[in-house]
Amino acid sequence: MSTAKQSLNRASQHTALGVIATAAALAIALVASPAEAKKKKSGEEELAELLEGRVAGEPQRCIRRHVSNRMRTIDGTAFVYGRGDTIYVQRTKHPEDIDDDDVLVTRKFGSSDLCRLDQVTKIDRFNGFYAGNVFFDDFVPYTRVEDNS
Repeated sequence: MSTAKQSLNRASQHTALGVIATAAALAIALVASPAEAKKKKSGEEELAELLEGRVAGEPQRCIRRHVSNRMRTIDGTAFVYGRGDTIYVQRTKHPEDIDDDDVLVTRKFGSSDLCRLDQVTKIDRFNGFYAGNVFFDDFVPYTRVEDNS
């Protein structure tokens, strides 16, 4: 066999092995995907985990602006503001519409605080299109409790 044919034969073997390896990896990913989908927590489970060891306080109409700079979105459940000992949960009037692919745009009038009556719209993070309005409820503070055990 000539050197050119041997090189071509080796190249086609490498290509075939690459295709087989890619197909095997894809098959494993497809088989693993349903198992991983089952492991994903629901929004309520994620929120419950975040609130573990905290106690709810009196709902508030507004939260300070520096607190609102730290926001976490839990799909279909709530926006969570703040960090540390006290966090604020905003479930909105339609929590099923909460999507972490959306960016919140707030129109402020007067106060620098974030309030339940502020005008809030959603913009899709990927295409920049308007994605709807957000109607806030009161913000519920959750404070970490001291464990005196």
